[in-house]
Order: sequence, then structure tokens, then C-alpha cells
Amino acid sequence: MQTSLYSPVKSEAPPAPQSLKCYGITGPISEDLPEEADLIQTKELVQSLTSYDVFEDNLELRHREEVLKRLESLYKEWLKEVCVRMNVPEAVTAKVGGKIFPFGSYHLGVHSKGADIDALCVGPGFIERKDFFTSFFEKLKAQKEVQDLRAIEEAFVPVIKMSFDGIEIDLVFAKLAQRSVPDNLDLLNENLLMNIDKFCIRSLNGYRVTEEILRLVPNIYNFRLALRAIKLWAKRRNIYSNMLGFLGGVSWAILVARICQVYPNATASTLVIKFFKVYSMWEWPIPIRLRRVDDLHLNLPFWDPRFNLSDRYHLMPIITPAYPQQNTSFNVSPSTLAVITDEIERGHAITEEIQQKKVDWSKLFETPDFVEKYKHYILLKASSATTQQHLEWVGLVECVFLAGRPATKRKGLSDFEMPAKRLKAKKESVAVTNKSLVQASTPIQHAPPATVPRATKRQLSPLSETSTSKKLKVSEEPTSETKGPCSNVSSSGVSLSPSLSETSQSIKRPRTPEPETPSKKFKLDLTPPPVELSDLPPGPTKPVTTVKRVIKFQLLRYSTGLRIETSEFPLAAHTSPLSYIVMSHI
Repeated sequence: MQTSLYSPVKSEAPPAPQSLKCYGITGPISEDLPEEADLIQTKELVQSLTSYDVFEDNLELRHREEVLKRLESLYKEWLKEVCVRMNVPEAVTAKVGGKIFPFGSYHLGVHSKGADIDALCVGPGFIERKDFFTSFFEKLKAQKEVQDLRAIEEAFVPVIKMSFDGIEIDLVFAKLAQRSVPDNLDLLNENLLMNIDKFCIRSLNGYRVTEEILRLVPNIYNFRLALRAIKLWAKRRNIYSNMLGFLGGVSWAILVARICQVYPNATASTLVIKFFKVYSMWEWPIPIRLRRVDDLHLNLPFWDPRFNLSDRYHLMPIITPAYPQQNTSFNVSPSTLAVITDEIERGHAITEEIQQKKVDWSKLFETPDFVEKYKHYILLKASSATTQQHLEWVGLVECVFLAGRPATKRKGLSDFEMPAKRLKAKKESVAVTNKSLVQASTPIQHAPPATVPRATKRQLSPLSETSTSKKLKVSEEPTSETKGPCSNVSSSGVSLSPSLSETSQSIKRPRTPEPETPSKKFKLDLTPPPVELSDLPPGPTKPVTTVKRVIKFQLLRYSTGLRIETSEFPLAAHTSPLSYIVMSHI
């Protein structure tokens, strides 16, 4: 049933004009049509992906669609109930509408079996956010299909989490400055961003980025299949995690979409091969962008290293294609960048062998031996006596664990200012059972300032082909937008991104005056200015002094011969006690 493998969700994007030849900020590298060997190779890739059980059948897809329809019906009912309670005129109540927009991997059409659904609830401007987390929460609680319901209002992007008829769903809320929400609402209309708060902006950003990605690829079918392969590879190689400093779903989607733009006629197997070849030669921190996004000056954080000093410290910029553009890989550190690039070089060597028919696709998806690869690592185990306690306890442990990182990547507009509650000085106690294996408290700790040097240029793997010695250079800026003539590819190598020194047509913003340096001896000063130009949190490589909330751990067991049978570390549903394992190398 291959009709359901790649397109479970139809994009609302209109078909691209036939005259549009360029999809990105530069022209295509190759427009060659696929040969018979490429089609055979793609068929083998599909067979390999099927063996890993990544596709849902039609029955499971219809179940997801029914769940979303039922949820949207409940949401519309709730909106009318709120209108009646607020004595809103009947004419307005009748047309209040309301709509739920799925986004993320489900909307991209690349979700795997058992994956959750990210959904955005859009309402009119007179609906208060607190109503969504109180009365709508109670309405969901009364539904027999709903289980594990919990509201997280204090999150960076406030969310309601639940299981609806067996499907895990994350609901976020945004209200627009209008009296009704029609079914044909286009959330890519940037005028809708005016006169709404930052929480609504963050909630809207997930759908807007997902929809822009679908509009900016020349062939959605090939994009989805190639992205499925890359996601499976990243998960099995343990580099699919925003929380641990690697790349999340949207970052991998943007990377694959950029390859689709520069190889518009390539099959899925060719796109996967080109993915590893191009990014094994890429010189970070040259950013990856799908299109040029103009700053609308709506007083929103906007990734731009020319004006925001903190953006200059990002090691692996992968930029969202919707306003306000953000770096999706903000959490990448020098060590995780090294791991990611090593894995990409390994993938490049294997795909070269696949092209030569020396190995099959299963070689690419082999899992590593974690404890063999890393001799030193941290094992964090949070246990609780009951399932009900475990959901909240693990969430708290994760929160405090991440609070110790210099910067945290969170869903939505990750580069907004950090919540003020992260800097509270008072201690907080955590109520846990006497069977808990981790004790938590939040004392004040002042970390001494430390300067972390930026990642230096790394040598490529000896397995890479000699052609990888040609590094990807920054090309000149195209003279027009994507609808205009395409720019040429530099003769020195492949270019996927324009120079950061490009001129902008928007209103110029004042630069921070550069500190004076002695004329006799050059000295690099990485100390940030007294006043930042951006409200973004400091990057992970900047010298900072932070106040941390930490968990105190008691050493229960020390082992050097631990073996993990699985390559992933999900929420383990043991009988008693339940445990959640997070592993990270040092």
C-alpha cells in the first residue's frame, strides 16, 4: 500500500508556478533527470526503510485523521461555549470558527509509527489563554478517549499534553487579532503576526516553518522519502536529539530540503547520497537557509549575526524559512558538532559504497555500540513508584538537568528570552516517594566565567573521497529573490548559502561600537558588550556567569561494564520502579 507511505497529510500550499526554476537562494547544482539505475536504487531504499517498520498503513493513517477531526470538533464546541459565557453577540458566536493546524513531522508527512502529533489551536482575539488551560482542559478531561492529560503553562511554549484514543498529542494555543477563525485561514500571512503576544508568536512558528518547508521543495514526494531515510539514520546513530545538543526534526528537514532545492530532479536515493556528500564538505558555521527572510521590524528576535553579537557564536546555524527566522540548532556545542560531522562523513563513505554496489542500505542504518564508542559517559536514572508520579517526576528531572546547560533548545521560537523563573534564587523542594533514587533541590550556584573557544576546522575522515578536499565556499548574493533569475554556482565549489556580509534592503540598524584594540599587539576580545543588541539568551560558547538550578545526585552504583541492548533510550515502562535513562558522553 505505497499510496499511504509518503503523503499522509496534504499540504495547503498552492502549486508552484511553472516558471519558477529556483527554489532557494542560489541556483540548482544539477538538473539532470534520473536514470534507470537511480530508480532501482530508490526502490531498494524503500524496501530497506520498510524493513525498519517506519511506514504507517492506511488504517493507522485514517485513525490519526479521525482523532484530529474529533479534537477539532471539541475545540470548536468549546469556543462557542466561551462565547456564550462571555455574552458575545450571537452573530459573532455563529461565525467564531476555530481551527486546529497539525505541524511538525506529521504535517511534513514523515512521522513514524507511534509518533506523536503536534497541533496548533487557533482562536479569535477575545479568547484568553488562561481559558484554554482551564475550561478547555476540563472539557478534554471529561472525554473518555483522553488519558495522561497534563497542562504545562510555564513552559517556553505553553502546551497541553495528552493521549487521545491512543495517539500522543501536544496542543499549543495562539489567538489572532480578529473576531473569527475561518477554515481557509492562511497562517503564512505575516500581517497576522501584528498585535499578538510572544507566546502566540512561538506557537504559530511551528506550523509556519513546516508549511514554508513544504512550499520550498520542488518535489514533495522525493523530499519526504529522503527525509525519512535521514531521520532513521540519525535516530539509529544517536544524533537525533535537540535536548542533548544534536539536531531535532526541523533541523534535519531543513538540511534535506536544501539538497532538494539544488538537485530538483533527483530521486530520493540520489538526494540521500548528495546529502552526505554536500554536508561532508560543508564549512560550518556558514548557515543553511532555504530562502531569504526580511526583517519586518515587529520587535521580535531575528537571527542576524551582522547585528546580534550572540548569533556570531552559533556553531552550526540552520535557519528557519519563516519570519522571524531563528537558528534551529542553537544547542549544538563543539563536542556534538564533532560527533555530527563524524557521522556525516561515515555516511558519505557508506553511500559511496552503495553507489558502487559494494554494500546495501542496511549498512547505513547500523547502530553503534555506545559503551564501546564512549569510554566515559553520564548515566542519569530517575525512578518513581507509580506511573502517575513518573510522568511529572521525569519531566522535572529533565527540566533541571537542562537548566545546567548554557543554553536550552525548546519547541517554537527557541531564541526568545529565557523565562525569568530560571533565575529565581529561592530553593524549591520536590515531593517524591521514599523509593525515588534521585533527590533534587535547587540551590544557587555561581559558575565562574569561562571562555570556550570556537570549534576549529576539523580534518575530514580518511574514508571520504578525494573530491571532498574541495570545501564549499560562500557564494555571492543573488541579485534577486527566488522568483527572479537564478545565480550561478561558483567554480571553486558548491554553494548553498550566500555570504553573511550581504547587503540588506531593510532599514539599517545601528551597530554596537567595536572596542578599541592596541595598535602594537592584536588581542581577541570575546567579552560581550554591557548591553546586548538582542534579547536572545547567550550562546553556548560565550563567556558567561550563570545562576544554575541543579539536582543533587547520590552515587548508587559504579560500573565500567554496562551494556545497553538498544541504541535508543526511550521512556522505559518497567513494572516497578519505572525508570527513565538519559545517556550523554563526556
